[in-house]
Amino acid sequence: MLDENKKIVLSGDDALDTLAEIEFILISLHKIGSYYADKPIEEYQKATTDFIDDENITQRLAKIRKNISSSFDSTIGEDDMDDIERHMENIKFWKPTN
Repeated sequence: MLDENKKIVLSGDDALDTLAEIEFILISLHKIGSYYADKPIEEYQKATTDFIDDENITQRLAKIRKNISSSFDSTIGEDDMDDIERHMENIKFWKPTN
């Protein structure tokens, strides 16, 4: 990791905006889970899917990623990757089971 990336700085506005987005997603998902705890799983699944779609959760998460990653130095290393790419390269993403 580059020395410049060992400590990154977010503006107070970006940090608060990021925290608000995380709080909205986390607490909303918790409330959905609590509400549907004793209801049929299909209702919980539909409510969760509807929340993700209706509240543009993927776009909100992309905004969070941008707020955090924009503070990193993106200098390419000997492996043709920057620090973020290198750290993320072994993530096992979802894929269909069949």
